[in-house]
Amino acid sequence: MTGRLQGKVAFITGAARGQGRAHAVKLAREGADIIAVDLAGHIDHVPYDSPTPEDLAETVRLVEAEDRRIVATIADVRDGAALRAAVDEGVAALGGLDIVVANAGICIPEAWDAITPETFRFTMETNVDGVFNSVVAGAPHIIAGGRGGAIVLTSSYAGKKMQPFMVHYTASKHAVTGMARAFSAELGRHNIRVNSIHPGGVNTPMGSGTMIDALTTAAETSPTLNGMGTPFLPVYAAEPEDIANAVAFLVSDDARLITSEHLSIDQGMHMF
Repeated sequence: MTGRLQGKVAFITGAARGQGRAHAVKLAREGADIIAVDLAGHIDHVPYDSPTPEDLAETVRLVEAEDRRIVATIADVRDGAALRAAVDEGVAALGGLDIVVANAGICIPEAWDAITPETFRFTMETNVDGVFNSVVAGAPHIIAGGRGGAIVLTSSYAGKKMQPFMVHYTASKHAVTGMARAFSAELGRHNIRVNSIHPGGVNTPMGSGTMIDALTTAAETSPTLNGMGTPFLPVYAAEPEDIANAVAFLVSDDARLITSEHLSIDQGMHMF
C-alpha cells in the first residue's frame, strides 16, 4: 500500500463486481475507507448476468482484507433518495467523504431500429440520472468536509466518439462527459476536481450471459461498422485493475491540478 489516499473516504457505485469492485479494492489498498453501493439484483433488459448480494459481499471481504473499513448498501442509482441515505449512513460511520466514483451503468447492444422506448429510457435513467444522483448524493458531504476532493464519472470510449449499435448507450455516455465538464466548473470553487474516464472494452461480467450474441446480432445489421474501435495496442480488452489504477491516480494528490479532463483508457480505440 502506497498510502496516497490514507485517511480518505470514497463513495463508489456499481461496486459489487467488475470495474466497481476493482476501484473499491484499489482505493482501499491506497488507504481509503469505502462506501459501496450496488443494485445487487436483477437488471431489466440487459443480456448479461446481473450482480448479486453475494458479489457485493465479496467486495466487502476484499476491502476488509486490505484492512480498511467499508459500508455496503444495496440500492438503485436511479433512486436519488436511496443513494443519499446510503451515503449519509456511510459518512456517519466513516467520518466524512472525499471521493466519489460514479461507476454504475448498463449496456444494451441493439441496432437503432430495435431500440424500444423502454430500453432507451432505462439506459438513460441508469447511465445519466444515476450518475447525476451519485454526484448530488456525495458532493454536499465533500463540501461540508472543507478540504476539497475528487469526483470521477465513468463514461466510455463511446462518450468521446461513438459505439455502433448502441445509440442509447452512446447518447448516455456523451451526457456523462458533459456532466463532468459542467460539475467541474461549478464545484471547482470548493476545490473539488471532476474528471471522466473513458474505457474501451474491459474484461468484466458485462461480457457474460448472451452479451456476445446480442453484439453479434446487432453487428450483422451493418457489417461495415464492425472495424470501428480497433485498438492500436495489441490488447483488445483491459482488465478492471487497469481502469482502477487510472481512477486511483485521478483522485489522488498526484492529480491535484487535473479537472474537467476526459481520460481515455482504451488502447487507442477512440482514434480509429
